Amino acid sequence: MPKRIAIFPGSFDPFTKGHHDIVQRGLKIFDEIVIAIGYNSKKQNRYFDIDLMVNKLEETFQNESKVSIIVYNKLTSNLAKDLGAGFLLRGLRNTTDFEYENSIAQVNKYLNEGLESVFLITAPEYAAISSTIIREVHKFRGNVDEFLPYTIE
Repeated sequence: MPKRIAIFPGSFDPFTKGHHDIVQRGLKIFDEIVIAIGYNSKKQNRYFDIDLMVNKLEETFQNESKVSIIVYNKLTSNLAKDLGAGFLLRGLRNTTDFEYENSIAQVNKYLNEGLESVFLITAPEYAAISSTIIREVHKFRGNVDEFLPYTIE
């Protein structure tokens, strides 16, 4: 049986407890998960430095051999081909996320017919957490530790 490799793509600016929960639950389904931090062409500048995020994720998953972290700047469907990944792992908080993710999944399937998108519904305790809200709270010096699986200044 071939290895079930999933890519968990996102800008992860920052990576939240909701994202962490999706990875932990995904590990019950997949043999390997690649957290792929991408450059989103719609977002001009990151709030949190990409190298900082890579370091925080490497610390967070240091004891999980089935998780790796990479940075990429290409179509996710092409990254999947390059890595031999047959799955994209995504979390859904609400119907707005579903509409957005459904469109992306259809295009990814068109670009890479062997690629399946797998959606996990966000756990209720994390459904209100968004990277956008965390950035705003952090920008105005609010404590965001409760929303992240690591600490950040």
